[in-house]
Amino acid sequence: MIYFDHSATTPVYPEALKTYQEVTTKIWGNPSSLHRLGSQSSRIVAASRQQIAALLGKDADTIIFTSGGTESDNWAIKGTAFEKQAYGKHIIISAIEHPAVRESAKWLSQQGFEVSIAPVDASGFVDLTAFKALLRPDTILVSVMAVNNEVGTIQPIPALSELLADYPNVTFHVDAVQALGKLATKDYLTDRVDLASFSGHKCHAVRGVGFLYKKSGKSISPLLHGGGQEKGHRSTTENVAAIASMAKALRLLMEKEEAVWGKIAKMRAVILAEFAKYEDLILFSSPEKGVPHIITFGIKGVRGEVSVHAFEAHDIFLSTTSACSSKLGQAASSLMAMGLSKQHAQTAVRLSLGDGNDMSEVEQFLTIFKQVYDKTKKVR
Repeated sequence: MIYFDHSATTPVYPEALKTYQEVTTKIWGNPSSLHRLGSQSSRIVAASRQQIAALLGKDADTIIFTSGGTESDNWAIKGTAFEKQAYGKHIIISAIEHPAVRESAKWLSQQGFEVSIAPVDASGFVDLTAFKALLRPDTILVSVMAVNNEVGTIQPIPALSELLADYPNVTFHVDAVQALGKLATKDYLTDRVDLASFSGHKCHAVRGVGFLYKKSGKSISPLLHGGGQEKGHRSTTENVAAIASMAKALRLLMEKEEAVWGKIAKMRAVILAEFAKYEDLILFSSPEKGVPHIITFGIKGVRGEVSVHAFEAHDIFLSTTSACSSKLGQAASSLMAMGLSKQHAQTAVRLSLGDGNDMSEVEQFLTIFKQVYDKTKKVR
């Protein structure tokens, strides 16, 4: 089996799974309980929070645990909107945001908020001039992802941060789910960023856990009310084992980050060099402006889901677009926002590499790719 779908989810590191199992079976007290077992769990949550914060170069009190990226995005968008609605109801998001941001903003537009969409260029970059023109006195929130999940474009977060330095009352949210462990932290978690969303299963932890970075002094309304966990920010019993697993996985990933991404860049170069030989192949990802692990391509005239199943028949696992949207059979929204025709966008296939892949798998994939490509000649 060749797994080239790491942007959808990553295999759990064995060490992270061991941590999860040990905490689940040995330390199962409720962190809110006053007895010794509760204190043990509480200490693990606190230690995990400290470790994650240190890896990001932030203070521990800026890390709030959630169930994953989608909750973190929903909370950042809705929580900010309701917290700041007295100061304005205008929100800006980019045209290539993940559905968790896009649909949250859409829902807010039905609750009396106004949402503006910042356009992107043909490579999938946010147009900074157009973005600045959208800012208004009543703008309370902007949300731009760090790395696009469908084509891998690295968004200009540092440049946006400089632009927003003149708008201190605007909350700046970054969906950093695809950036964690892939980019240097300074490239997506600048001092100007107020909120950032993260997901554990994108960095080799178990599913169902993530966190929200909230800059000290920033306020957002909670989505969950109840027992007052996470210092009143998110009421629900903490998933102690998953939190510990995520802290372990993130540490392991970031420790070998430089070596891993050097290896992945070499694999990407080999794939792109081979792809250049096929005239009916469309390359959607920017070779110069994207993360090295995501390559989105299409075979002219062949729908993405057809290509995905053709590779699956050879035990090679790819994706069409965002895993959250792929079963809906929709064209990649990012590609449509980049100005591509629906016909071309529907051919999109996303290949996303991980630290467990090697060059032999790349060579096998390229062999199978030629077979799939040749079989589509009549369609092309």
